[in-house]
Amino acid sequence: MARIYLHPLPVRIWHWINAVTCVLLFFTGIQLRYIGLIDVVSFQTAVITHNVLGFILIANFCLWLGFYLCSPRIRAYHAETNPVRYFIGAVRQTLYYSYGIFRDMPPPFRPTPYRKFNPLQAMTYQILMIILMPIQMLTGILLWNLGGFSRTVAFFGGVREINTVHVLIFVLFAFYLPAHIYLGTLGRRPSTHYREMLTGYEEEEETEKEAEVAK
Repeated sequence: MARIYLHPLPVRIWHWINAVTCVLLFFTGIQLRYIGLIDVVSFQTAVITHNVLGFILIANFCLWLGFYLCSPRIRAYHAETNPVRYFIGAVRQTLYYSYGIFRDMPPPFRPTPYRKFNPLQAMTYQILMIILMPIQMLTGILLWNLGGFSRTVAFFGGVREINTVHVLIFVLFAFYLPAHIYLGTLGRRPSTHYREMLTGYEEEEETEKEAEVAK
């Protein structure tokens, strides 16, 4: 069984800070959205906590971006330029998730340090990290200080439009999070991928052909 150092320490630190921060932002954001219906903490405490968590998320994102921009591992986020190859890979991965995994079939994609995302993961993370996350951070900053950014707020159409975008992206992340947690359980054991995000190493099972060659 081969061990691949798939997740370097900066990525693992970013991942867990990001995970905890996002979950707490979800809960504080829900309370702020439904004032009077959900009152776990006071409104002022929820506002302050949400703002602090938002800035932690932004700082964490900048560290993540800086690491990848200074590392050849940025290739993991490069888009597949061949549409046919991407389409075939995406179909194979979809069939594996929907059928093959329940039949103990081998996965169609094997990660490497510089190509660790299967086609579906690559598309999802490109949209989340390169498009949605920056927009969410920008709208959050504008909502944090409407007076100071009044001209920018007006340029984008006003408070209602910015708040709508912020909430819609929140909803998308709210749907993504349970799916992400579930897919994380699809290793050899439910805890396999979570342990990999703690140690950095992924243990890759050999195929029958590779096992014969090793002998």
